[in-house]
Amino acid sequence: MTRRNDGWAGMDWNGWQDHDDIRRRLDQGADPERWGGGRALHRAAVFGSPEVVAELAGRVADVDALDGGTTALWEAVLAGRQANARALAAAGADPWRPLIGGWSPGRLSLAGPTSDLFAVPAGERGLTEEEAAAAREGRRLVAALGDIHYDGTGLACVAGIDAEEAIRRLEATPVGARPTELPEDPDEYEMEESLQIIGVTSVPGGCVVTQPWGYGPQMPGVLTRLSAGTVCYGLYANPKSGDQGSIVRNGVIEGSDLHPGGEPDVDDTSEEVLASYLYRYNAVAYSCAYAGVRPTDARAVVGPPDIWVRLPERDYWTL
Repeated sequence: MTRRNDGWAGMDWNGWQDHDDIRRRLDQGADPERWGGGRALHRAAVFGSPEVVAELAGRVADVDALDGGTTALWEAVLAGRQANARALAAAGADPWRPLIGGWSPGRLSLAGPTSDLFAVPAGERGLTEEEAAAAREGRRLVAALGDIHYDGTGLACVAGIDAEEAIRRLEATPVGARPTELPEDPDEYEMEESLQIIGVTSVPGGCVVTQPWGYGPQMPGVLTRLSAGTVCYGLYANPKSGDQGSIVRNGVIEGSDLHPGGEPDVDDTSEEVLASYLYRYNAVAYSCAYAGVRPTDARAVVGPPDIWVRLPERDYWTL
């Protein structure tokens, strides 16, 4: 919500593309520094046009003012708004100011699709070999998975074991092709029974356990069994509340109710910031990358898997 007297009443995200309206509002007294609970320039950096960004940048006191620990230029780079990032840099924004996890907007951009977004000044370090390799794998993985629909899907990405070993650890029973008792429409079957049916697929680096209709693979009792001596990243794309992630290492839950594919937090490590940038809005790719599995296409996620199996009846929630 915006304040009634800040001059931005009635603005929606489309409005940040309208340069004439933005300039009119500013000329009539709209506050160039604030919008709602944040900064107008940060909002424009993500949703606005380069002309709007340049207009606001010319009216604020500090083009590199922080909001939530980041600058408007950082937000433009993170959102992939290259033209807006160039407009901010032209207005004096500093691409090489370290912000989160030691990353600056400029160095972060070196890992993205437009590594020539800013001229790298003498003495400024580029990407390490490990970071450059992570960036290459990120681009490959995102392209390999493609634009898939995964709402309602449960996943477990498991490092270092194949489908056969995953089935052994789960003590699951192979059922071959898609079971005939599970119709195409998930609303037509009983959830309790459907959670027992999962797909398992070997991929480079490990395996992926999938359930296109439910959260079965992310149940704690599944992840802890799969993670013996290794690491799992579990994902449930909850249609009601969004993507939910879990990290389980060697039978121990290290993280739950995570938000894979979301923006980096101000206290994230350097590795976490890079992963958030490479896989923003792509929870499936983030989950695969965290576990180190490297599918070559989307089949392990959306099916058909190598094999469907039935989990034994047990309590998968009490550890």
